[in-house]
Amino acid sequence: MATMQEALDSLSDKSIRHIVSISGGKDSAALAIYIKKNYPQIPAEYVFCDTKCELPETDEYLAKLEALLGCTINRVTAFNVLKIREKNRNPFDIYLNELYGGFLPNPRSRWCTGVLKIKPFETFVGTDHVFSYIGIRGDEDREGYKSQKKPVLSQRPNIIPVYPFKDDGIALEDVTRILNEAGIGFPDYYKWRSRSGCFFCFYQQIGEWQGLKENHPELFEAAKKYEKCEGSKRYTWCEGRSLDEIVALPRKDIIPPDETDGCAICHL
Repeated sequence: MATMQEALDSLSDKSIRHIVSISGGKDSAALAIYIKKNYPQIPAEYVFCDTKCELPETDEYLAKLEALLGCTINRVTAFNVLKIREKNRNPFDIYLNELYGGFLPNPRSRWCTGVLKIKPFETFVGTDHVFSYIGIRGDEDREGYKSQKKPVLSQRPNIIPVYPFKDDGIALEDVTRILNEAGIGFPDYYKWRSRSGCFFCFYQQIGEWQGLKENHPELFEAAKKYEKCEGSKRYTWCEGRSLDEIVALPRKDIIPPDETDGCAICHL
């Protein structure tokens, strides 16, 4: 881990890269804007690990963010790791069927984060020495990928995490102000969903699955196709319930998520 001051002190070393990871969520978007405005001397690269299972609103938001930043957000996928070109399948399908035996990810085994987000990020970095800027706010304490420690996007020693919002005391109200003042606001999916992630993300609440059905029925049907029953065993996104059973329930409100849970690289 490094402080912002340590990252700034390293700028004379041109071999060191400075990478801001974008998840499609509010915090990482605000961090990208914050660094560009407050630390323009940092030669920041922006990277989005594209699962190819993103919400349309995420892609739209990234386009707005690129226009605001005045630069391209590098999009990397697991195809870069697999070193193949696929036109008819997404990386999730390949890993699900060929490496994980059809076993859907869940909060106890979130293999999707590693193969669709972390590995592509590490491939993009390679062996370069990198400062990895992460949008953990000053008012939250998210576990991330290693318990009892601040979240990192990789355990590789050449990738050093930096937490500008922690160092500068930036809280949720500051993130909201940064996005509103920049004229970009929150992503549109926040109207019916609490955080970023794949359209079939297993962290979705009942109300969010219902919102997916209402806002993107074709994606809801695509998520349903991953579920299956084998005798008495049911493989569903939500333990004990199928998506059809979930949307048949009375409409549920969306409650603010527990921001100490989830995957930092997916949900920030």
